[in-house]
Amino acid sequence: MRPLVRGFWRRLPGLGSRLTMPLRDMLSLALETPTGKEPVRAEIVKISSENPEASLIRYAADQIRAGEVLGMPTDTFYGLASDPFNLRAVDRVYEIKSRSRHKPLSLLIESVDQAEELAQPLPEEFYALARKFWPGPLTMIVRASSRLPLKVTANTGNVALRVPNSAIPRAVVEAARIPITATSANLSGESECTTAEAVRDQLKDRISLIVDGGTSPRDVASTIVDLTDEEARWKIQREGAISAQVISEFFARG
Repeated sequence: MRPLVRGFWRRLPGLGSRLTMPLRDMLSLALETPTGKEPVRAEIVKISSENPEASLIRYAADQIRAGEVLGMPTDTFYGLASDPFNLRAVDRVYEIKSRSRHKPLSLLIESVDQAEELAQPLPEEFYALARKFWPGPLTMIVRASSRLPLKVTANTGNVALRVPNSAIPRAVVEAARIPITATSANLSGESECTTAEAVRDQLKDRISLIVDGGTSPRDVASTIVDLTDEEARWKIQREGAISAQVISEFFARG
């Protein structure tokens, strides 16, 4: 057999028929030479925040089921919606945000029933808070079930859940038949986004599709309550749209 040809030559179109160079040099030149093309801007799909169009909701849900990461409105900031059971999609969320892999991802769900599928036996405090504040800007950290990939929980064994008071993400969750990730749609360390245009301006070509549900109804993050400490029972990890005083008074009333 003839040995592998080391000097594999190719002609360069447009540079003269007599000019040739090794393939490895051509590949190097291709990487160094700009294409002149602008980065692809994210597609923005407008969906009614009050009466989400079923066909557009299905389109968004299908994209998520196919492993895409979408910009998505919530009742707080815009978030990055993806399938938490798709490990490649979860990786993309971390890459898009430049987020530390040690930080878990919160999830948007549609009901308490769905929460029971994603968490270990839930404490009484969970059900009490859910009855009072869901749907709404309250995120609850509970013990995750073994169903959830470790990448989503960042090996903490916990998961943060929320039923948003926003028709679009709830409709997408229902159509996709899975929870969706909810981390804010911005670069880590940068300001959160309250419009689809702000998401596109900040993330640029890192994301291909953004659902535009209008301006966020509030510009304050959800309140996070940690329910994983059996002794403390509950503690506020982050004060947000629901004040710490409101939460404290709620529990004080029993």
